[in-house]
Amino acid sequence: MLQSAEGAVVGGAGGRFVVHMDREALGDLPMGKYDVEVVFTKYAEPTQIEWTIHGTIKPPIGHVYGYLLDEVGETADQPVTRVTSYCDWSGAHPDWKPIFPVIDDKALRATLGILERTARARAAST
Repeated sequence: MLQSAEGAVVGGAGGRFVVHMDREALGDLPMGKYDVEVVFTKYAEPTQIEWTIHGTIKPPIGHVYGYLLDEVGETADQPVTRVTSYCDWSGAHPDWKPIFPVIDDKALRATLGILERTARARAAST
């Protein structure tokens, strides 16, 4: 679904950037291309980041996504971090709770592979 993003690097809670989306890639809902704003709700470096999505849907859905980060060792002078991905629907607006989960467990797990590839590429370039 995620096509590209634009905006400044986020450095704390309240930081935000725009993500260009295409739900058609999942083949489930005919939403086409659209933009959302990712708004960070927690930023506790180096242990947790959490964000919500603001878009054109009203009322806002109200769910949050996040990563819990736990440094568990070191390999070849590089830290090894266990990452736990989560999505919390408990704060979702009642109008939207019947449609949850929007993203299933398999799709959430897939984001961990994307995160790992991104982190490895960034480490290799520094």
